[in-house]
Amino acid sequence: MDAAQTIRDSIADVTALRQQRTGDAVLGTAVATVKTLQARRFSGTYADLMASPSFGPAARFFLEELYSDRDYTARDQQFARIAGTLQTMFPRPVVDTAVALAVLHAQTEVLDQDMGRAWPQADASASDAVRYVAAWRAVGDRSGRQQQLARVLAMGRDLARLTRAPGLRTMLRMMRGPATAAGMGALQQFLEAGFDTFGQLARQRGAVEQFLATIEQREQALMNQLFDGDAVTSGTELARTLGQAR
Repeated sequence: MDAAQTIRDSIADVTALRQQRTGDAVLGTAVATVKTLQARRFSGTYADLMASPSFGPAARFFLEELYSDRDYTARDQQFARIAGTLQTMFPRPVVDTAVALAVLHAQTEVLDQDMGRAWPQADASASDAVRYVAAWRAVGDRSGRQQQLARVLAMGRDLARLTRAPGLRTMLRMMRGPATAAGMGALQQFLEAGFDTFGQLARQRGAVEQFLATIEQREQALMNQLFDGDAVTSGTELARTLGQAR
């Protein structure tokens, strides 16, 4: 399957999930709650990185582009509309990164939707943290969670690799106008932000590797706790993390 079709299929899956939420207010509210909690959880887990001059920009980029509860509808519509043109305007490594983003986005939406469906079944009198743990365990899908984390880490590595391509930053800057005119403004913004963020990190010896290793270690520890830890302890730890969110 070519890049354009992969992007179109991924965005079509995301659109179908959104339509389900539009027709089901309870599900829509539950998914929105889950997404908000996840964004807060990320902010709490990485409060130290957020405050770091070195790692702060990369942590915020991950939060805003991969873990945020913001509405990505406009970006998705652009991706679907320009999927074919993408391959003619951008070099292959950039296209591959765009494809990876679309696939990751679709998988994240599926997992969030599954969490949203499980959310109303959790004890409504319990705290959000306890309900989140219950919903997580009801959904299960450990392999899907592992794959999601692997894709997040691969996205970081891809962006860092792009910064080492000679002349690519200049090309991206020159394409800003044409890309916006062609309806690719959101993709252009993502690429420039990712390039600049990880370019800054890559200039510090070993910083990219350290940043991604921290993400992997903490996310893996969280998954292990949510899947295998005592439910009460897991809820308490998650509540503490949520309380650290800025």
